[in-house]
Amino acid sequence: MDQPAEMMAPDAMVRRIGGLDWAAIGAALEADGVATIARLLDPAACARLIALFDDPARFRKRVVMDAHGYGRGVYQYFGTPLPEPVATLRAALYPGLAAIADRWAAALGEAVRFPPDHAAFLARCHAAGQTRPTPLLLRYGPGDYNRLHQDLYGAHVFPFQAVVLLSAPGRDFAGGEFVLTEQRARMQSRVEVVPLGQGDVAIFPVHHRPVAGARGLSRAVMRHGVSRVRAGGRMTLGVIFHDAA
Repeated sequence: MDQPAEMMAPDAMVRRIGGLDWAAIGAALEADGVATIARLLDPAACARLIALFDDPARFRKRVVMDAHGYGRGVYQYFGTPLPEPVATLRAALYPGLAAIADRWAAALGEAVRFPPDHAAFLARCHAAGQTRPTPLLLRYGPGDYNRLHQDLYGAHVFPFQAVVLLSAPGRDFAGGEFVLTEQRARMQSRVEVVPLGQGDVAIFPVHHRPVAGARGLSRAVMRHGVSRVRAGGRMTLGVIFHDAA
């Protein structure tokens, strides 16, 4: 049986994530535009992250969403240093995704390639002035939602991101489904509702993904959001791999 993530040392979590079926994750991303990892964090680990939300010293910025037309709810960007297990999750998920990102870039004829180590990619971001960490906690209450959007923070964008559901659906909240849309040329948008349990991870494209068509590969534009929370409170961890300008 896997050791609960809350009890894992960082190196154990790295081994667990490295041992995931990355071929299956890549296949799911290519087929559906999203891949999920079940119960990467256990309830105790989720509770510890939720508790951080009320400690302002942990965060560099707080955003009230309706003040900006983003939806309803509140999110906060972590400051430096990132807490555990956020830092470990970010660094450990990156290498498997970087290999997929390189394949996608090559298929689309893009020149960008991504180093296999997350620290090296962050050095690239920081050299371009993207120095602010982007992992965040998001809190939604009854009636709150997140409009469809993309998390683009500068010239250097890693093409995947992850979200971890920290609350338990059916117990802590109702509604609040994680939603993806895909827009292909000359087609209406496709909507994907991604079912998640507490501690589950969804991995998805930040801005576009390659799709096959009659004229070869093209870019399908991706956006993500959260449907209206109908009752209770919903909290998530967002893991974005590029830093912000």
